[in-house]
Amino acid sequence: MTEQLKTITPAKGWRPDSWQQKPAGQQARYEDEGELKTVLARLASMPPLVTSWEILNLKQQIAEAQAGKRFFLQGGDCAEVFDECESSIVANRLKVLLQMSLILLHGLEMPVLRVGRFAGQYAKPRSSDTETIDGVTLPSYRGDLVNSPEFTEAARRPDPARLIQGHARSAMTMNFVRGLVDGGFADLHHPEYWDLGWVEHSPLAAEFHRISESIGQSVRFMETITGQQPGSLKRVDFYTSHEALHLPYEQALTRQVPRQYGWFNLSTHFPWIGMRTAELDGAHVEMFRGIRNPIGIKVGPGMSADWLKGLIRTLNPDHEAGRLVLIHRMGAGKVSDHLPGLINAVKATGSPVLWICDPMHGNTEKTSNGYKTRRFENIRAEVEQAFEIHAAEGSRLGGVHLELTGENVTECVGGARELNESDLATCYKTTVDPRLNYEQALEMAMLVVRKHRSLG
Repeated sequence: MTEQLKTITPAKGWRPDSWQQKPAGQQARYEDEGELKTVLARLASMPPLVTSWEILNLKQQIAEAQAGKRFFLQGGDCAEVFDECESSIVANRLKVLLQMSLILLHGLEMPVLRVGRFAGQYAKPRSSDTETIDGVTLPSYRGDLVNSPEFTEAARRPDPARLIQGHARSAMTMNFVRGLVDGGFADLHHPEYWDLGWVEHSPLAAEFHRISESIGQSVRFMETITGQQPGSLKRVDFYTSHEALHLPYEQALTRQVPRQYGWFNLSTHFPWIGMRTAELDGAHVEMFRGIRNPIGIKVGPGMSADWLKGLIRTLNPDHEAGRLVLIHRMGAGKVSDHLPGLINAVKATGSPVLWICDPMHGNTEKTSNGYKTRRFENIRAEVEQAFEIHAAEGSRLGGVHLELTGENVTECVGGARELNESDLATCYKTTVDPRLNYEQALEMAMLVVRKHRSLG
């Protein structure tokens, strides 16, 4: 590791506030700058949410995934909301990701890198700064970190105090997740932690029972022949991620730490940058180029080969392993047209990257009854095509990025229960984008395994 660090060049001319000299999109407009500065100063003095050694451990594991030795599973809510920072919801989010990783571990026969879209996913990009209803125009809802979804002047006012609330809820979520993981929530010796009651009605139940029992038998066999209980089977590594959209908030939590060079964004282990804020001369790219975290870049059909190569040159000039994760989100009807050229453009840079597929964002549509949804068949089609395209281009799809929840929502149509448009109203809870429910998420993990195996 020491030799690798010697080859990494600090970002020239970068400071935690140098992004302020660049055009910044998707930022909240606060009425009182003095109030905002007071809140940010307070936030900058508060404890960080993650540690530098956790971040560096994640970077090492991403490097292993780039080498084909791990599979990257990233999932969680499209946008967290303050009111859902409660134990049952957090535990269910963690549970579905752990259960998905169990399926992937068993089927892919390799370690799974688990990254949650939570403990900080409180800000969202919007297509417009304002929203008009019945002739009334108000600021758009930009996530609970900024304002509230209710369509009133008071609720839609960007409120700096929400930055402190977001930090607090992220900390509470992280504390609970760490407690669950360290306390044995993922322990394969305790099937009561892996409640399957929610899928007993499902065609998937029998298959999941078989997988769970198979792993349990393997664990017991290992313990019998060694006379020991492997500690790694009682706990797992788990990391957080969010779109680092709100730049003043991210700056306040970007710190230097003892015995490490450079700067770390300590609001999350794995920040990512969205397509709407990935301009080469923009503020978000400037912010990202100076932090030592591994970072994600969303790659959509509107991104050209030159644009993507420019991002790689800017964000990973030293070709550091474990630094970049490219999250392509094309849509089932566009992935075959756009992805092959981008894969080859990235190869030409010589930079190590981890490619993962986000099959959610390119497949959003509105139904005839006004609901925003995604069709499971399109989500599945994009993942399957992505595996095939990477294989054909001599590349490797190393993970998936999914919007999902541990609740029994009805937001995406299709899947094993064959939800249709009329079912959406049954339990539609999302404030922004539709999510896979618990059952659909596990089905997706099984589909990933089958597709991976089919390609050898």
